[in-house]
Parts: sequence; C-alpha cells; structure tokens
Amino acid sequence: MCSLLSLVDTVIGLYIWALIIVVIMTWLVQFNVINGRNRFVYLIGDFLTRITEPALMPIRRLLPDLGGIDISPIVLILALTFAQSLLWEMFGGA
Repeated sequence: MCSLLSLVDTVIGLYIWALIIVVIMTWLVQFNVINGRNRFVYLIGDFLTRITEPALMPIRRLLPDLGGIDISPIVLILALTFAQSLLWEMFGGA
C-alpha cells in the first residue's frame, strides 16, 4: 500500500509542476520572451495545456471574473496539495 501511495503522491507532484510550467510558459509567450511559433516551444506548450486544461476548466467556470487574472491554477495547486496531505494522513500512518 505504501508503494501505491508513493506513486500517487509522485503523480500529483508532477502534475503540480506541469501546472507551474504552463503558467510560466504562458507568461513568457505573452511577454515575447520565448517565441510561441518555435516548434519545440509549441509542442511542449501544447502537451502541457492538453493535460492541464481538463482540470482547470471546471474551476474557471466556478470562479468569478477577476478582470483578466486567472487564479484557477492556484486553486488547483492548493486542492492537489490538500489531496496529497490528506492521502498521507489517511493511508501513510499505517
């Protein structure tokens, strides 16, 4: 059971890092620091967007409009961190 818990914890951690990278890449493309038309940058950005958007869209629908500020990644990271902590609390002490 401990190895399964560790695997789930690692997957959640990697997903959190994917969210952070998507946010940073979005900022860098918006401010023309990196070229979004570069094939490599596009492939990485597209892959990360495809794996993070299904979790972010329901959160965006629930949050009020904040005038162009998207806090859905922060909400999702907080929820995933809470889920990680809850998993270790429930199953890690056995």
